[in-house]
Amino acid sequence: MFVSFCTKYSLIKFKLLTLQVEIQTISTKTMDLFIKKTTEELLLEADNEGGNGLKRVLGMWGLIALGVGVIIGAGLFSVTGIVAGEHTGPAIILSFAIAAVCCALAGLCYAEFASMIPVAGSAYTYSYFTMGELVAWVIGWDLVLEYALAAMTVSISWSRYFCIILNDIGVSLPTAWSACPADGGIFNVPATLLIVVLSLILMCGTKGSSKFNDFLVILKIAVVLLFIFIGFKYVKAENLTPFIPQNTGVFGEYGWSGVLRGAAIVFFAFLGFDAISTAAQETKNPRRNMPIGILGSLLICTLLYMVFALVMTGVVDYHAYKGTDSIAPAATAIAHMGPTAIDGSVTPAYPWLNRGIILAILMGYASVVLVTLMGQSRVFYSMSRDGLLPPLFSHLHKRFHTPVRSNALFMTVIGLLAGVVPANIAGEMTSIGTLLAFSLVCLGVIVVRRTQPNAPRSFKTPFVPWVPAAGVVCCVSMMLFLPADTWIRLVMWMLIGLDIYSFYGVQHSVAGGGNKRRHGQTILSAIGVFVAILCVITGFWHQQTLGWNDSKLLFYIALCFGVFHLFFYLVRGFNMNSITTH
Repeated sequence: MFVSFCTKYSLIKFKLLTLQVEIQTISTKTMDLFIKKTTEELLLEADNEGGNGLKRVLGMWGLIALGVGVIIGAGLFSVTGIVAGEHTGPAIILSFAIAAVCCALAGLCYAEFASMIPVAGSAYTYSYFTMGELVAWVIGWDLVLEYALAAMTVSISWSRYFCIILNDIGVSLPTAWSACPADGGIFNVPATLLIVVLSLILMCGTKGSSKFNDFLVILKIAVVLLFIFIGFKYVKAENLTPFIPQNTGVFGEYGWSGVLRGAAIVFFAFLGFDAISTAAQETKNPRRNMPIGILGSLLICTLLYMVFALVMTGVVDYHAYKGTDSIAPAATAIAHMGPTAIDGSVTPAYPWLNRGIILAILMGYASVVLVTLMGQSRVFYSMSRDGLLPPLFSHLHKRFHTPVRSNALFMTVIGLLAGVVPANIAGEMTSIGTLLAFSLVCLGVIVVRRTQPNAPRSFKTPFVPWVPAAGVVCCVSMMLFLPADTWIRLVMWMLIGLDIYSFYGVQHSVAGGGNKRRHGQTILSAIGVFVAILCVITGFWHQQTLGWNDSKLLFYIALCFGVFHLFFYLVRGFNMNSITTH
């Protein structure tokens, strides 16, 4: 009997100890800044929203249209002129090819995640699933910047085309109100108005926005094909020679360094499939349709890009795409499609068609801005739903089921910035943000194949880990070829994001249970110190590139910003260690 009692006592004691360990494990998990969401949690979040959540209204063709809508336009009608005129010449075709290969590597990884986790949030949600909350915050904050700058870049280019149309009908907008200060103006009013109008359309519902986008996409593809068809007969071999212009002695100005820098910049042109993944929670049968939408839109657009670039640089010498005309390269090319007089002047062969093409391009641009604005608001929606941002950003309109408050915020901020920021700066910033997001998604596939090899997925990235590893290498390599001032702005944005996460996200995280003293605070401070040091380094790098006799404004801003945050996160890390010790 005594033996029996001892046995029962031992079993009870063992169960209590086991329960204690489990409680401690749960507590530790809850308080960890690297806490991860499970597949079940993510799918449950989507299912539990029911009639109060985002509506599944997009099919396979709707997703492809969504992707093509945002891809064709952003790179094709804006940054192509800048890249060809200042970095690559006719070799922009090679830049598109390199960017497409790297993009395909990332696209395969996105397709696998989209088939596993059909939830809004894109790379932010995937990172939360694979690498934990802190990494998810970093990538989510990066995505906010990426989509904002994409919308800005395209709206600025749209403004340029809009002014051309107005000039053709005898209406001239003052430069002061149609260009940013850097281009000799005061405020770009047309760019701001475009942001406002499309934001209001988005607020009225995804289904209506999708139909509007489908119409614009059909029109835009028709325009691109028409441009290629007409332009081919005006392509001149001398404009394509030399195919790779000789380097000027400055890194990134023609030669192979220019081709690689061009590839890094035009990577911005492939933003589309990333935006598709933000609409996963609004997609019918997402496990099947998301991979098709991502890879299908990428393939279609890559082919159109390369042929378009061939015609664009073949019709007119690449030097013509420098300066203001770089913002609207298609308009410059169209003006040279016609017979050449003895004095070298060109008479456009189809003036009425030229106007029609530019008008159609204007409408096509609208779809780009529409999708990027939607993607941005969905990422903000996901971050707010997880408690990392205030709950007002996850509030959905009772009738339209859209995050109207997020839309309103971005309408205001992006609209104002579009009026004062130059197009080339916004385009380069978008590229670096996109590359960072893609790098983490590729890395996430490697992680999830090891941690959850048997998780259900309707699409698998081939040759893991080699394909995602190649994606990481390609993306990071192209990031290094971007200008130093682009790195400065990215690093400063990341520091602002870490500040918000430190003061708000850590305490209000749903996964973290509202705990203020969560494990991983020292790592957070260490990351802050590293990024602050990187801010100072990029400041010196930028000034070294420009020359120390040039303006030092950005250098001083980076130096002050970096030193302040270095001190802040060193003190924060010391205090957190003291709290943990005691």
